Amino acid sequence: MKKLKDILYKVHIEAVHGSTDVNVKKIEFDSRKVTKNDVFVAIKGTLSDGHEYIDKAISLGAKAIICEAFPAAFVEGITYVQVESSNQALSFLAANFYDNPSQKLKLVGVTGTNGKTTIASLLYQMFKKAGYKVGLLSTVKIMVDTNEHKATHTTPDSLTINHYLNEMVEVGCEFCFMEVSSHGIHQKRTESLHFEGGVFTNLSHDHLDYHNTFAEYRDVKKSFFDQLPKTAFALTNVDDKNGVVMLQNTAARKRTYALKTYAEYKAQILENQLSGLLLKVNNEEVWVKLIGSFNAYNVLAIYGVAVELGIESQEALRLLSELESVSGRFQYFISDSNVTVIIDYAHTPDALENVLNTIADIRTKNEQLITVVGCGGDRDKTKRPIMANCASSLSDKAIFTSDNPRTEDPQVILEEMEAGVEAQNFKKTISILDRKQAIKTACQMAHSGDIILIAGKGHETYQEINGVRHDFDDMQIAKELMRQLGK
Repeated sequence: MKKLKDILYKVHIEAVHGSTDVNVKKIEFDSRKVTKNDVFVAIKGTLSDGHEYIDKAISLGAKAIICEAFPAAFVEGITYVQVESSNQALSFLAANFYDNPSQKLKLVGVTGTNGKTTIASLLYQMFKKAGYKVGLLSTVKIMVDTNEHKATHTTPDSLTINHYLNEMVEVGCEFCFMEVSSHGIHQKRTESLHFEGGVFTNLSHDHLDYHNTFAEYRDVKKSFFDQLPKTAFALTNVDDKNGVVMLQNTAARKRTYALKTYAEYKAQILENQLSGLLLKVNNEEVWVKLIGSFNAYNVLAIYGVAVELGIESQEALRLLSELESVSGRFQYFISDSNVTVIIDYAHTPDALENVLNTIADIRTKNEQLITVVGCGGDRDKTKRPIMANCASSLSDKAIFTSDNPRTEDPQVILEEMEAGVEAQNFKKTISILDRKQAIKTACQMAHSGDIILIAGKGHETYQEINGVRHDFDDMQIAKELMRQLGK
């Protein structure tokens, strides 16, 4: 039990009805989970408004209500706290409830359109190899040192974040690396956290269904760096035109990385092969098992974070050379008939272009490149024609198919993708609604030496259709189909 007045520390309170000197058992923002003596935080979401469920929360035993607007009538014996922002209040309530665990370890946040998962996951892997106890909060999974938990969001809600950070502290973790999404920043899920450092990867077309404009999307990312303390570091990719913008108002010490321009952490690609990259990092050569120029940026960011956190540069390079690629990020296998099948999470125009350009750098052009790609439902529609244009322009064959249609009609999504194909590329494209059939068609079309890229879902082991998740693993299905076809 905690005193309500204690967990309200730093919350922007506008009015209080009742006593804050009461004991509360836990915090909830889902009224269905409320039990006796809980605090219920009423949040205005995109689909529903928690203020409509205040009475339900009280009927289930809530002792205190945190809300942006008081209800028309008060219930006797219930404490009501009116706040400026329920999202912000939840962030501080959660941190205070768990005794501010982010202050008890070194937390590094990674933000940007592409590369977040790779950088956070490989930093976790690197620091584990260096002998530390480490935590990870990522799209793929949550790690409390060696204990794995399922991830549901890129950046979880404030309660989940602090719950796992607290677990990390309890098992002795010294570091935690987390992905910081624009949704998470905008909804103030990270506002109460104490960061040791922040990393900016890049910024390109994504989430404009949520942020409305690119400028708003950029400024939300920037606000993460604006809030970093002067004790932290801010490491940014200055080859991206928005990289310097991120540093404009930060109090943190400014650090940069780049392949093309001057930076504290600099790299040159000496060799780029399907087996990995030979890089010159700050004048020292290192071989890494990651592929493509976009991964050269990820490697530089990882190296920069490691050095900023106190790992000696030569040791950081040695550890880089041992890192294994992240699930669903340019994972590949070569079939018995010598067809290379690549699985990648690329689900934005920029990420897809990066992967296709990487393949172009390592292919001979004597083989076919067949790309299977779809676009998710209930997400930014404006990127659909752009991704289709990218796939059809940079591939020999492009097969458009379903990704996670969610509640949208998958046929409509395909039609919106097809609208982006330029006339000269029409004959290179096919649309096949069923994703498994689309992958099978790509496998049937491929001959010895050809390359198949299956993009969009990467590490995901499901396909979401009308709110139901069906088992679907691109890698597993591609391997089974190649085996069935005798390829």
